[in-house]
Amino acid sequence: MDTGTTTEYLKFLAALLSIVNPVGAIPVFIKLTDSQSRDERHRTCLRSAVTTGLVLLVALALGELILAFFGITIASFRVGGGILIMVIAFSMLHAKTSQTQHTEEEGQDSMERDTVAVIPLGIPLLAGPGAISTTILNAQRYSSSSHYLILIAEIMIVALTVWLCLRSAPFIAGLLGRTGINIVTRIMGLIMTAVGVEFIATGLKQLFPILAATTLLP
Repeated sequence: MDTGTTTEYLKFLAALLSIVNPVGAIPVFIKLTDSQSRDERHRTCLRSAVTTGLVLLVALALGELILAFFGITIASFRVGGGILIMVIAFSMLHAKTSQTQHTEEEGQDSMERDTVAVIPLGIPLLAGPGAISTTILNAQRYSSSSHYLILIAEIMIVALTVWLCLRSAPFIAGLLGRTGINIVTRIMGLIMTAVGVEFIATGLKQLFPILAATTLLP
């Protein structure tokens, strides 16, 4: 594996962690599990992490087939996915949860459920449209088995990070406070903005090859 390829995988891991943003999900997690016992919260942490990992693994395995079924090109999906990621990123830059990830109605509905681990924590708060889009777009870069194994390992790292952050939610919330969590969310939003711009630029160059020869989109 050369340096360039290694950088691509590190960029994917950083982008996925930024989009999933488990630290930013801590206030929502604390609110939704306020009435749960300690053991119930720990089970919710595990189920949320497993749900996040499974959703992203399904996107990794079936994403391209789904796009092919609907006749959507990777270039078009790059542009659309980039726009979606930027919409989410703009909300994160204002330290808010995007409506594409979690709406007030979903929050109210989840309060009436016995478990909140799968919905809305796992889907769509953590493994939301942005994370799914990023996974699908990175899956198609190469077709080798080693490529998919590396992406699977990175998704597992993200799921483990989700579990660790939610398991330590009270400690992290007490350590960072709301201001600290907002700062982390804004930093993640800034990284996501750059990822979204890169997806859009690459997609436009694929859709309009003439742009690749200009200095506007190097």
